[in-house]
Amino acid sequence: MKITRRSLAAATTALVLSLGLVSCGGGSADADKARTLQIGNGAEPLSLDPHQASGTWENRIIGDMLQGLTTDDAQGRPIPGMATEWSTSADGLVWTFKLRDAKWSDGQPVTADDFVFAWRRIMTTTPPAKYASILYVIKNAEKIYDGRIKDVTQLGVRAVDAKTLEVTLEHPAPYLPGLLTHYTSFPIPKHVVEKVGNEWIKAENFVGNGPYKLQQWKPNDFVHVVRNANYYDNANVCIDQIFYYPTSDDNAAERKVRTGDLDINTNFSGSRLEEINKNLPGYARIHGYTGLTYYIFNLRKAPFNDARVRAAISMTADREFVTKEILKAGQQPAYSLVPPGIADYQSGAMSTDFKGQSMDERLARAKKLLEEAGYGPNKPLKFTFSFRNSGDNPRVAPVVQQNWAKIAPWVQVEILGAETQINYEKLRTGDFELGDAGWISDFNDAKNFVYLFQTSTDQLNYGKYSNPEFDKLMEAADVEKDTVKRANMMKQAEAIVLKENGFMPMWFLTNRNLVSPRVTGWVDNAVDIHRARYLCTTDVQKPAAAPKS
Repeated sequence: MKITRRSLAAATTALVLSLGLVSCGGGSADADKARTLQIGNGAEPLSLDPHQASGTWENRIIGDMLQGLTTDDAQGRPIPGMATEWSTSADGLVWTFKLRDAKWSDGQPVTADDFVFAWRRIMTTTPPAKYASILYVIKNAEKIYDGRIKDVTQLGVRAVDAKTLEVTLEHPAPYLPGLLTHYTSFPIPKHVVEKVGNEWIKAENFVGNGPYKLQQWKPNDFVHVVRNANYYDNANVCIDQIFYYPTSDDNAAERKVRTGDLDINTNFSGSRLEEINKNLPGYARIHGYTGLTYYIFNLRKAPFNDARVRAAISMTADREFVTKEILKAGQQPAYSLVPPGIADYQSGAMSTDFKGQSMDERLARAKKLLEEAGYGPNKPLKFTFSFRNSGDNPRVAPVVQQNWAKIAPWVQVEILGAETQINYEKLRTGDFELGDAGWISDFNDAKNFVYLFQTSTDQLNYGKYSNPEFDKLMEAADVEKDTVKRANMMKQAEAIVLKENGFMPMWFLTNRNLVSPRVTGWVDNAVDIHRARYLCTTDVQKPAAAPKS
């Protein structure tokens, strides 16, 4: 018998019912009210441990299973989560959070100690957390992470009592409530992790405090979560079970949306927009996005340890052609780092010095720069470009390859596609020459983008860019309370990395989703966060008979 995604979802409905988790809107457990959501989620998760994850595709799942001090509303804005209220000291350095009465999925209370335990763990876990640097705002976090402080109790977080958490910062951070919606700050169940260690994230051990709990993870096939009856707001949760599928092939995912095997896919090709609107009216959802696609130079070795080579390659990528003729979904050419929509910051105030030049001018200038760097017919410039084998990236890669070939016949570029998580692992480990990356805001502040090029950012500073003047400006911005002065410091830092071509900005993103009209509660927003607790369906997905083999 051939098993389809529909029959897989149907086959698990009985399990969900047997667990007593179906109570749509607080109603009774009834098969006719069992609601299933099937989501095409992009890449396969590398980990569902919030201390090892690093991708938006992991965030979607983790954020449905765990909840931090703050959480996201349907519009993607920070609202109270495990904390019901908070206050700050006069100097902005000490924050005190009052926790609600909430339970883990096994019925144990969520306490301030769970947060203390989690935040100490992310700074000391093995293997090292990829995303720990986002929490360096906490006092002593960076020094504990890099080993300068051995005593983890020196981290600026303590449980005043079971329901009161005190957090001390390195510097004022008015954006903290937004930052704390990020999964790196989520609590983990101390009583479980102390017992089973890193195995806590396996389905048979998993305990969460979010609206859903892990039922099964079949690698490269699906992640299955079901309602958490102990979630504090369970009465207002509608969807009873969710399947998240890796969908690197957007066209294949579109077909599954068309047949009803997927209710949502988290991307679609812009080149398909006209056809989608024709065949799937109302499904395509496009919205501005606080995100950037950028290419990273490996600055640790030739040829990109030479600024002239970096400049030549960056200026000859035809961003206008890529966005207008390849992407076709509202993306904007990027000549700077911070995207539009970031609070208290003028996007594009700083830009690359070639922005206003024609492509012919750029090509001539690039050839001259490469010749000055010693390249030519007798010494061709050869490098590899590694890209994510998902979304529109495979269609863009040969285009920029052709752009670079126009500089001179002796510029030879090999393009190498890889699965998304494999590509990022290569970036983190330095196993690349020129690499493709993307960054989506974790909180609405320019620091979340500019800090990517601080020396201390470690694993997320993929190319290992390092400039003392840049670092000093970022450190000064951290302690500057005047928002205008602070923004100007970050603009100066942004100007430095752009002048040195420390990376290649390519395009500012739009978020693109295919959403079945049967899904309700979906709100397009700039951060593209759509927690399942707010979603419902206009009908019930009846168990479907599997087709004959």
